Amino acid sequence: MELTQVKYEVKEQVALVTLNRPQQLNAFTPVMREELKQVMTMADQDDGVRAVVVTGAGRAFCAGADLSGGGETFDRRKADGTPPRLAEHRDGGGQVALAFHRCRKPVIAAINGPAVGVGLTMTLAMDMRVAAADAKLGLVFARRGVVMEACSSWFLPRLVGMAKAMELACTGRVFTAQEEAHSGLFNYVLPQEQVLPKAWELAREIAQHTSAMSVTLNKALLWRNQIQPDPQSVHLIDSQVFLWSGRQADAREGVRAFLEKRPPKFTLSPTQDLPDFYPWWKEPLL
Repeated sequence: MELTQVKYEVKEQVALVTLNRPQQLNAFTPVMREELKQVMTMADQDDGVRAVVVTGAGRAFCAGADLSGGGETFDRRKADGTPPRLAEHRDGGGQVALAFHRCRKPVIAAINGPAVGVGLTMTLAMDMRVAAADAKLGLVFARRGVVMEACSSWFLPRLVGMAKAMELACTGRVFTAQEEAHSGLFNYVLPQEQVLPKAWELAREIAQHTSAMSVTLNKALLWRNQIQPDPQSVHLIDSQVFLWSGRQADAREGVRAFLEKRPPKFTLSPTQDLPDFYPWWKEPLL
């Protein structure tokens, strides 16, 4: 599949994904949806990629859904013009959010400019967010007569708490990243020109200094253990994952490199060497 609305390049073990409709402020389309799903699969399956940075071309990150279709924009129809059954429909933003969430590599949003609607909700499924201080953002769904999508009703309260999530979702107001700098929504809020370099710095720190296997398992532990009912349940999972990792070559190399005061040379591959019990959230650990 040729990429027409997304750019994808790998450099220094970091995949840079760029939303590429700058004249339309990178407004989200079905084509962009499919291309984002494609490149996230590529990044997930490439052992040469240790982290992913997602940004926007031009002055915007993503201005939300492309509204050029007018008032019928959100009235989803099949090719023959008939509406899908409610139980059949899968929203496009949610498909992209799940692609980010399922990627075994850390995904970092470099929000270089306006991010509204799906332009913001898609970043909530990413693992870190670096935003331009003056970037205008908003969960504007209630002001357009629709509702939150892209799994954002699951991700948002986990980032900012229920009260703040209610405020942002129910008012639908537009705000700057600086206004919400301390809400938990962002890792860093910086001048616009520093956003992409900071996101790249985070990605390179992961690529240069960590075990790919450890990062993959840590990402899974952090996200998946939120569904556990209590710390004891998490303790049982942690114990078994730690026991497995401690027996592997990367653990031996990590300790030896520390004692020998040299950079580690980790070798385990998340595409080849994952433990038999991964993914443990689908089958109970024994």
